[in-house]
Amino acid sequence: MALEAIDKAISVQSSNVDLGGTFRDHARQSIIRAAHKYFGHLNTASVHVTREGPLFRCTVNIQMGALKMMSAEAQHDDCYAAFKNALNKVEKQLRRTKRELREDKPIRTDKDTMLRAGLSSSPAM
Repeated sequence: MALEAIDKAISVQSSNVDLGGTFRDHARQSIIRAAHKYFGHLNTASVHVTREGPLFRCTVNIQMGALKMMSAEAQHDDCYAAFKNALNKVEKQLRRTKRELREDKPIRTDKDTMLRAGLSSSPAM
């Protein structure tokens, strides 16, 4: 996907916090890095930051390829840390999904049968 198309697919917003250009660039670069690391095809991503008392609440939504939307939320007194924690949670979901799709080991029915036979033949005490 071209860089311009990726930039349009990522939205960084806030309802009551002035984020500035550096936070928006940091969020976009971090999401692009995560997208390339796990599946490589980013459909859409959004970051929303809001202020709740002394804390920042950051919500990150990422949709990759044909997968469902991955979403996470984190709170911290620093908006960068809140974003990092939320992105780490989404990355964990992507990592687990990738591992689940990659697992191609067949189930060993003979091992399961042997374990069940061993359990049923043990003497009762």
